[in-house]
Amino acid sequence: MFGDVVRAHRRRAGLTQEELAEATGLSVRSIGKLESGRIAAPRPPTVRLLADAFGLAGVERERFFQESSGESGARRGRLAQLPADLFSFAGRHAELASLDRLLEPAGRPGAVVITAVSGTAGVGKTTLAVHWGHRVRDRFPDGQLYVNLRGFDPTGAVLEPTAAVHGFLEALDVAPRRIPADLDGQTALYRSMLADRRMLILLDNARDAAQVRPLLPGAPGCLVLVTSRNQLTALISGGGAHPLRLELLSVAEARDLLSRRLGADRVAAEPQAVADIIAGCARLPLALSIAASRAATNPHLSLTMLAAELDDARTRLDVLTDDDPATDVRAVFSWSYQALSPAAARLFRHLGLHPAHDISAAAAASLAGLPPAEVLPLLAELCAAHLVQERQPGRYTFHDLLRAYATEQAHATEREPDRRAAVHRLLDHYLHTADGATRLLYATRDPIVLEAPQPGTVPERFTDAAGALAWFTAEHRVMLAVLDHAVEAGFDDYPGNLAWTLADFLDRRGQWHDLAAAQRAGLVAATKLGDVFGQARAHRNLARAQQWLRRYDESEEHLRTAHDLAEQVGDKIGQAHANVELAVVAERRGSHVDGLRHTQRAYELYVRAGYTRGQANALNATGWHQAHLGLRREALVSCRQALALYQERGDLRGQAHTWDSLGFVHHGLGEYRQAVECYQEALAGFRETRDRYQEASTLTRLGDTHQATGRSTEARFAWRQAETIFADLDRPEAEEVRAKLREVAEAGG
Repeated sequence: MFGDVVRAHRRRAGLTQEELAEATGLSVRSIGKLESGRIAAPRPPTVRLLADAFGLAGVERERFFQESSGESGARRGRLAQLPADLFSFAGRHAELASLDRLLEPAGRPGAVVITAVSGTAGVGKTTLAVHWGHRVRDRFPDGQLYVNLRGFDPTGAVLEPTAAVHGFLEALDVAPRRIPADLDGQTALYRSMLADRRMLILLDNARDAAQVRPLLPGAPGCLVLVTSRNQLTALISGGGAHPLRLELLSVAEARDLLSRRLGADRVAAEPQAVADIIAGCARLPLALSIAASRAATNPHLSLTMLAAELDDARTRLDVLTDDDPATDVRAVFSWSYQALSPAAARLFRHLGLHPAHDISAAAAASLAGLPPAEVLPLLAELCAAHLVQERQPGRYTFHDLLRAYATEQAHATEREPDRRAAVHRLLDHYLHTADGATRLLYATRDPIVLEAPQPGTVPERFTDAAGALAWFTAEHRVMLAVLDHAVEAGFDDYPGNLAWTLADFLDRRGQWHDLAAAQRAGLVAATKLGDVFGQARAHRNLARAQQWLRRYDESEEHLRTAHDLAEQVGDKIGQAHANVELAVVAERRGSHVDGLRHTQRAYELYVRAGYTRGQANALNATGWHQAHLGLRREALVSCRQALALYQERGDLRGQAHTWDSLGFVHHGLGEYRQAVECYQEALAGFRETRDRYQEASTLTRLGDTHQATGRSTEARFAWRQAETIFADLDRPEAEEVRAKLREVAEAGG
């Protein structure tokens, strides 16, 4: 019960109920109700006041919030990332017993229990680890974490430790903006989140020990399973991992696997054919599974006929004679691939041209140049043949060796112009879909002009902003890979536009490192093309990322380069944009004088270019800087002019920003009633445009105005709303608002 938690913290802090009430601003009666359980689900602002009074921070604070909402109990079982167990799992009794022994009381109670499962490709390392994980999951009440490290991905796209840790932190409910940018910081937070938890962690397909080490917990209680084609000797010798080498199945285990997949009667009816199939598959679980799938989906195909196909040296010799794992599996895949319908085989080849680890059904349709309705049955056929896997509804992924085989088949079968056309359609799919999503989400930004997509491309369409946002959330990492592939493949017209469509999403999500990386790729392509406009645009967006990362010198350098490029081609709007961003850098450095100079220059350029929206932006920014410099009457004039322009354009977000500026100006003039009215107008606009950060900023200033007039109750109400939003967004401004609330509470207001 949360009341018990509150009581324990209060006693630990040496506070009476009366003293806790005084420290939080709550009533003694409310404290009593909390501790007795009569208030079972306190409001978030109340919980924050208690956490502040107890001096809770970091992981301890997060757990306090989880306990207040019952999440600590609900969390158990919620984290269940293990892939599905296979009903046809067979054998491995000795290996399972070895893993079971890891659960016995350890001789070193202070150590993390780690085991490294190694073996050749297709031997069933992941299958064993997942099966055992499901068998013992009740021993890990806090759930399971899983990641495919892609250590042997045929594209070379090994998952970096920072990306793996980032994914685990998100699964542990750490907000994206709270996740440190550097690997050391991420690892420290990850280990803190796992402290005192009992979790099973499966690190699948690792390349080496260096890739694994940042993902290891720092305290006992968790058990880590690592699978790899390498033995991970360094992890065994230096990290104390328990080695478990996985060998080929025994003949009995292989027969058991086929019986589970095909039925005991069918296997018993053709014993010699079964023996030949096991021999032809070299007792490799992956090969046996593919053979069984073919037999199961073709009931008229006898096992004797299947055994004869396996006896063909053209499909079997590589498996039997080459020690290279990639070559071993290639032969197994070849006859499975040849059993596909021509349309499914073509789709399989095209999927090998996709640069990211997974793909949506819609993107697969554009890649293949087919209507979505025709692609879904083909994807189902590939899933049935175990050549792709639907890891989540509508998204498909490859085993890394299957991807390599698909890529090889594409290059061996498809003509180079056809392969390039497929990639061209893929790029158009992501670009035109992202452009449509951007227009819905960020309607006031300058649009880009795109050429018509290639024939056969079917961009996704959205009816509302929620759908557009969901698409970006699912696809932005894929788009980053696609963007890089466009650079490598020489599609130089695409990186700049792809980076442009991603810019606002990555910015508002707080993924500024990704924003910078995307813009750098766009800059490389624009420079190669000699596209001065594209270079300037990329420099401006790079500057925005550097501003958030507090790299103001680099930001200013990019902006001055963008300004110079725009000046070279007579682009007055581009010059003005650079000045507006330079004003932001100046403000963050504390110089409103320089900020005012830049916004006034921007306004002049926008006027000369006849760019009304830019004029409104510059006028509002000018008024903001004027107000901070004490030029409040001048600020009123600037902001009112900006508001009129925004109203003419029907720009709700621009109007909201200007109402906020006007509220700040009126507050500075001591005209508090007018300030409150302006802030209320701003709040309405920000809420309608779903700009929660700006809503919280305005609420903070509204609270300041209420406090200045002695209306402490209204001030606290506004500040608490602001603090809730900032905390939800994981912004540092939340602590600034808490300080205001504490100051009022201490003053007895």
